[in-house]
Amino acid sequence: MCEKHDPLAAIIAAAMPQVAGAAPIGPRQTEPAPRQVIKPVINNVAAILAGQPEAHTSRRRRLWELGHACHCPLVGVGFPLGVLRKLVDKVTNGKVVADDYEVHVGAVTECASRNRLSEALQKELERRYAAVLLRFRAARTTEQVGELWRAAVAAGDVAGAFWAGLTHPRCSSELEEQMCRDLHMVQHQAGACVRADIGKFNATLAENARLAHDLAKAQQRAAALLADKSADAERHATQLMQLRAQLVGKDSMIDSLRTELEQLRGSIPGLETRAKLAERLAQMDERERALRQQIAELKTEALRAAEPPAPIQEETRQVVEHVMKMTPRLSDRAVLCVGGRSGNVATYRELIEREGAQFAHHDGGLEDNANRLDASLAAADLVICQTGCISHSAYWRVKDYCKRTGTRCVFIDNPSISSLARGLEQAGAEP
Repeated sequence: MCEKHDPLAAIIAAAMPQVAGAAPIGPRQTEPAPRQVIKPVINNVAAILAGQPEAHTSRRRRLWELGHACHCPLVGVGFPLGVLRKLVDKVTNGKVVADDYEVHVGAVTECASRNRLSEALQKELERRYAAVLLRFRAARTTEQVGELWRAAVAAGDVAGAFWAGLTHPRCSSELEEQMCRDLHMVQHQAGACVRADIGKFNATLAENARLAHDLAKAQQRAAALLADKSADAERHATQLMQLRAQLVGKDSMIDSLRTELEQLRGSIPGLETRAKLAERLAQMDERERALRQQIAELKTEALRAAEPPAPIQEETRQVVEHVMKMTPRLSDRAVLCVGGRSGNVATYRELIEREGAQFAHHDGGLEDNANRLDASLAAADLVICQTGCISHSAYWRVKDYCKRTGTRCVFIDNPSISSLARGLEQAGAEP
């Protein structure tokens, strides 16, 4: 380290021989001057310096040229602890194991003289606060430096302004002292704010822990619900796949059955003709049953005829008289008689036409074409269906037609003339 001229030491050396009772300092004198004369000499030097005007230079002061009272706040606010430790580790070529306070105190002590650490700190301050130094460079007087410092204090950015103000060539001792006072109060206020912030921070940490706990529970519930929904979705997907497989299987079975049915139909010659013959056979069976019943009734009537019968004219007259007693509701109406005995058709016609109605007859599919039945039903206002002498298909056709169209229909079990008269009486009595 290069030695520099110390003006304060020169002033003290010049002033010491003038003190009364002080021994002259020579090259051969080895004993130091009496201790009691040091304090008066320093007081005289301070008085001389106070009386002299401050010398204004254009060179900025270095870190080790500042007063010792400035080093502590400057190191405290100018360097973050992490940066300060890195600089100390770099200078010492190792890792400092001391705590933060010991590192701070050591750095402040080293700032009193020019050495490797103070030069490293000087270089870091110049680099870190280069922009603030450029702003303070425009100040030409002590008042302008003070204004810049007060603006920085008001803005809350004092670290760079403190370094730039202390090292400015126009910074006076009064301004230096004022800056140290302001920074001291700023640090107190910052400490109070830090304590308040720490309290808020702790409260925020507690609230954050509580919210994190609630969030963890909510996430667990959401995860459980998601797992349930996923299981339901998988189960439904499985069921859907099974149903689709069953549907495909049923469609395949239907196609195979249709193919088999077509093959069976193709393998049986005359199947359609056989179906028609089977239907015709069923109609013939019905007709045979009706003929058997008619034969039985004829035999019964033949037995009755063997007895001394009353004249036929008398029975016919009674039936006609019975019909004549009915209210004339059948006048100008079309009456269709379905079924009955073929031998009684003339008597049926006489009874119905005597009432002024139009008579029509259909044997119910025994001999007449069954397709003509629909036309006869469409032209009738009243249908008398003799169920004893009619085929099943004609019976259901008559019943279905009358139900659909609302045509009045009277069903008679016995195909005799007296049963027809009672049916006409029932039809005339109904509104």
